[in-house]
Amino acid sequence: MRFLGINAIFHDPAAAVVADGRIVAAAEEERFSRRKHGKRPLAFSAWELPELAAAWCLTEAGLSPEDLDAVAYSYDPALVVRRPEGDWEDLRTRYAVRAPNFLATALPGLDPARVRFVPHHVAHAASAGLAAPFRDCAVLVCDGRGENVSHLAGRYRDGELEVLAAQELPHSLGLMYEDVTQHLGFLRSSDEYKVMALASYGRPRHLESLRELIRTTEDGGFRVEPIDWNSYAKALSRGSPWTPDHADLAASVQARLEEVLLELVRWLHERTGERRLALAGGVALNCVANTRLLDEGPFEEVWVQPAAGDSGTALGGALHLAQAYGERATPMIGADLGRGFTDEELGAWLDVARVPYTRPADLADAVAAELAADRIVAWFQGRSEYGPRALGRRSLLAHPGHARNTERLNDVKGREQFRPIAPMVLESRARDIFTRGPVPSPYMLFVHEVDPAWRERIPAVVHVDGTARVQTVSPRSEPLLARMLSSFEARTGLPVVVNTSLNTAGRPMVDDPRDALECFGSSPVDVLALGPYLVRRREVFAQ
Repeated sequence: MRFLGINAIFHDPAAAVVADGRIVAAAEEERFSRRKHGKRPLAFSAWELPELAAAWCLTEAGLSPEDLDAVAYSYDPALVVRRPEGDWEDLRTRYAVRAPNFLATALPGLDPARVRFVPHHVAHAASAGLAAPFRDCAVLVCDGRGENVSHLAGRYRDGELEVLAAQELPHSLGLMYEDVTQHLGFLRSSDEYKVMALASYGRPRHLESLRELIRTTEDGGFRVEPIDWNSYAKALSRGSPWTPDHADLAASVQARLEEVLLELVRWLHERTGERRLALAGGVALNCVANTRLLDEGPFEEVWVQPAAGDSGTALGGALHLAQAYGERATPMIGADLGRGFTDEELGAWLDVARVPYTRPADLADAVAAELAADRIVAWFQGRSEYGPRALGRRSLLAHPGHARNTERLNDVKGREQFRPIAPMVLESRARDIFTRGPVPSPYMLFVHEVDPAWRERIPAVVHVDGTARVQTVSPRSEPLLARMLSSFEARTGLPVVVNTSLNTAGRPMVDDPRDALECFGSSPVDVLALGPYLVRRREVFAQ
């Protein structure tokens, strides 16, 4: 059977196709429209659909809209507590009710009667619990909000979800974190990861106060009282410089979030006795908190779906319908679910661009040589990643042994200098350098301690607190990346390469060849590895 999943109601609109229990394709609309996050999370934008992503997913699966057995829309307007007429939230609900007809217009041939509303947090839970590499597990979802709740705790047994707790709005850990994001001068529902990065520069000196305002309850939920953020640090406007007071506030909120999540997973473990935990929801993209849950929590394994935010509910909705129709879902084996291009297609793009290029006999070794010479490489290989992390498909790569490369890459991307850049490392070498976090860690969703003996050798990827957000690379799943890493180590003695997303500030990650060429041409990147081809800046401008 064939199912299309759609996320559209808040932000990060996305689409996914599951056919015969197998995940065939999944992509975010921003990769096609080139609008960061697809749209802003406003009631006015609730009508906007991931039309381009949905059309591509269907094409990739060889399907037309009339071939679909059902379509999952990851929001159920029937669950919304109706507000007084004229409230903007009521407008969002009105749009959601009409989503079947909107979808039928966007995808000609689709019968609107085949659209099924899947509760938002159920879709989140399915995106983790049904895609995980294990069948039975506990599942925890925390995000900003769904229809009427902001959290779900439960368990999956043989593919069936049992909900054990759900926290009603207005109490929300995700909205609380969005509030402090905005207070610190960042863009809410977008820049929460900047708060996590800034927290490393501060001290959690407001923790006791926040413990009074943010606390768990005996029923597996929590309470978030109104917080006067100005009493901790003055509000910042967008782009204003931060001070130690702002870093201390970020550190305090981050620390309290981690404590509350630990209390929630301990409650969940007591109720389920499961050994494994699957996480989803925007809060599950907080890799610092994830590591603490694994390190100090009661579960032996913690798995996070790589598109854990709202975009992942497209996949979760499709998986939920597949399960409901009696199909057993196949576990997710990688995040490379987006667009890919043949060598011939990539070569044609280079010809159209009229740039000089070569086709090395050994691309991995050629790129390793460029990196060893301290050149920045734009790496465009295979199918693009589903989710917000660059995982060696659409990446910027650099030498980790030069501390200046942190500033250099942040300048290339046009972003704040307190932001860390991440390492990729062969899975077999990870434990030699990184401790505490899990290995393997292919989705860059945990932080690891960098062994003190290595911190001076790979300073570009070591955050101010001595940690790094690691991506491990397996030769089985990523043979080209693994060969490049091995070649780089042979040249430099370093088994680590810098990996950050291939984009510039405010722009979605590069997705197709045109995006790659535009990014290469507009930023100080030295080399573009586009499939099997190399484009060198010095040769382009020597013409």
